[in-house]
Amino acid sequence: MRRATFTDAAVTYGAIGGTLAPDLLQYPPTGHRPMERSVRLGSGAERFEVASKLLMTWGVQRQSGMNVTDLEAGTGVQYTPVEFASDGTPLPARPALTDESTFADDGTPYIVNGMTAQLEIKVGPFTVKAPVRVVYVIAEVNRVGFAYGTMTGHPESGEESFILDRRDDDSVWFTLRSFSRPSTWYYRLAAPFLRFQQERFTRRYLRALHPVGAL
Repeated sequence: MRRATFTDAAVTYGAIGGTLAPDLLQYPPTGHRPMERSVRLGSGAERFEVASKLLMTWGVQRQSGMNVTDLEAGTGVQYTPVEFASDGTPLPARPALTDESTFADDGTPYIVNGMTAQLEIKVGPFTVKAPVRVVYVIAEVNRVGFAYGTMTGHPESGEESFILDRRDDDSVWFTLRSFSRPSTWYYRLAAPFLRFQQERFTRRYLRALHPVGAL
């Protein structure tokens, strides 16, 4: 299979890294609908480690009923957005993460910077194909996750992030953030249906890492 290049993997929106913005819900990119949801998964180092491994091997998507295909490592290049403190001053840039590819026990590669994938979603008798590119990865002691952006052919245009946090009280939280809009005129005609499907998969995402599988 031909390996994707940086140009091949261009995303279809401009605000790359926008899901990191603290004021996303108040000031989303023009024309996009923002979303943020969180769920507590439990507490402790073991819960955080188990959820992290599942998250970083596409477990959220797969356990939500999607097929994840055509995985390509890409360039390993990560977009580094400007982040701001609560008072609005810019924070120092995060160090770029190196591309140290690892694999799960079943051979699934861990998510890395620049990776591309195709998400296949069953909608009735049809299969919708939604290509995405990983635009940043977070790998901190108590914070792990990634975001992907939409590529040409995806029904939506925008970005979605999946972040795990182990907080000071030892609780483990999973947070989804996104901004999106229909990618083409014909998907705009189906906007109510797209919003319904987005809500449906958001609920599935939030259950995917939960230890009891239900909220």
